[in-house]
Amino acid sequence: MKVSLAVFLALTLTISIQAEELPDVAVAGEDALVSSQQIFDLADKPTKESHASTIVETPTGLVAAWFAGTRERDPDVGIRVSRHENGQWTESVEVVSGVQSSTLRYPTWNPVLFQPSEGPLMLFYKVGPNPREWWGMLTTSQDGGKTWSWPTKLGEAHTIGHLLGPVKNKPVELADGTILCPSSTEIEYADGSSHWRVHFEVTKDLGKTWEVIGPIQTGETFHAIQPSILTYPDDRLQILCRSKEKRIVESWSKDGGKTWSTLTATDLPNPNSGTDAVTLQDGRQVLIYNHSEGLVRRKDAPDLKPRRILNLAISSDGKTWKPVLTLEHETGPHPKDSDRRRHFGEYSYPAIIQTSDGMLNMVYTYNREGVKHAVVDPSKL
Repeated sequence: MKVSLAVFLALTLTISIQAEELPDVAVAGEDALVSSQQIFDLADKPTKESHASTIVETPTGLVAAWFAGTRERDPDVGIRVSRHENGQWTESVEVVSGVQSSTLRYPTWNPVLFQPSEGPLMLFYKVGPNPREWWGMLTTSQDGGKTWSWPTKLGEAHTIGHLLGPVKNKPVELADGTILCPSSTEIEYADGSSHWRVHFEVTKDLGKTWEVIGPIQTGETFHAIQPSILTYPDDRLQILCRSKEKRIVESWSKDGGKTWSTLTATDLPNPNSGTDAVTLQDGRQVLIYNHSEGLVRRKDAPDLKPRRILNLAISSDGKTWKPVLTLEHETGPHPKDSDRRRHFGEYSYPAIIQTSDGMLNMVYTYNREGVKHAVVDPSKL
């Protein structure tokens, strides 16, 4: 199999910041980490597993959502929502599922919450047997996540098939009110090979109609999905994506997202796991990610060490990144119970926003059992 020079360099690039040089695990209440708490009590969790959380600020407070059920891909997996009221998270409620009929139910996947400047709270999610066959759905709330509309299917486009909306990370709203959704597809070919592609889905009427931009060029180099969008002056945009090539990859737009450069590697590691990023009010960029490389597997026990560390990095230009905070780092041995060992020490699929008080609010998967909410003061990063 031929490997391009760009892929070879991405795979062999030496990380300038080694694990031992990363910041120690932050302590809640000290320095930048204001607080860190589970959204629900792990001893009384509503479902066996929870994953792929999302968070948004509404006029009435924070709202979080995630998919939950027996296990990822099981048909009982639905989307649960919790609201932050009086300093506490409310008991989560399943608001949508993948029920198709009295005899058919599919799992749901990757919810994304988004509050446009005008209009209801939007909850995008996916339904389908797997990420190659799923389709995008949308439900909305007029009361900050307490009640939700009847879900609607987003539709299809000839370039990508099913519309998905934002595939994992939040959209951005452009100056003219256009909502630009970062998205991607996972394609599987008849010979068993697969390819990941990044594209954008655009709506100017709160999800009633859609346009598709891309897929953007990979140069047959990178397999990338799950982009997050960063904003800059003069209509410049940047995306950071998960990839199979052990690096976070990027692309840039100079025209407000209409066209994009070919994907290239950053010098940040990625263990084929989801990331998220946000542009701060002061113009800096913040990324939440696993500062580690690809999965290491052993025959005697699955080893998820690359997802056993979760970090924040900061940049002033989107090109040079500095890890500034470690949220989680599990270094202990795996428990002997094989069921618990499956996701022991997994801190993954984060989402991050900056709220109106200036604080960074983030949620992430905690061992597939819980959803953790952390607050960070960016002025101390």
